[in-house]
Amino acid sequence: MIINRVGDLGLALGIFFIFNYFGVLDYASTFCLVNVLKDEVVTFIFFDVNLITVICLFLFVGAVGKSAQLGLHT
Repeated sequence: MIINRVGDLGLALGIFFIFNYFGVLDYASTFCLVNVLKDEVVTFIFFDVNLITVICLFLFVGAVGKSAQLGLHT
């Protein structure tokens, strides 16, 4: 149950970052706006990281946690 919550948190943070920076949640609009924000840098846990990288990592953690794949399985 805790592992599932890690997946929920990763997915929620990924969706939050998408909505916060892109302003939309549908795939078509998000993919069209990626070229505009591809060089955007955000500060996350005292590190400057590319926005697209942070979003992809959070969505990846969400997928791994929700499907109990390697690293987040019991």
